[in-house]
Amino acid sequence: MLQELVTKKLCACVSITSKCSSVYSLQDKTEEAEEYTLLIKPNANQYAALEQAIEVLHKYEIPEIIAIDISQGSSDYLNWFNSTIN
Repeated sequence: MLQELVTKKLCACVSITSKCSSVYSLQDKTEEAEEYTLLIKPNANQYAALEQAIEVLHKYEIPEIIAIDISQGSSDYLNWFNSTIN
């Protein structure tokens, strides 16, 4: 799934964090699961298509998808980022 997101140029990069335990409520029950946080880096133009792809490919009924706007960053990194997915 993750390689597909990069290959289809829906994002420049996917970073996978260490495994963590999540405790959450689902259908009036408290659940616990081992998960990984993914930092998926699209630009604004690819966001809608990326979100749709995650919803189709992810095994969760409601995957956690949160967007954080980049207001500043290293010019070298941002140049690489923009050239990768444009």
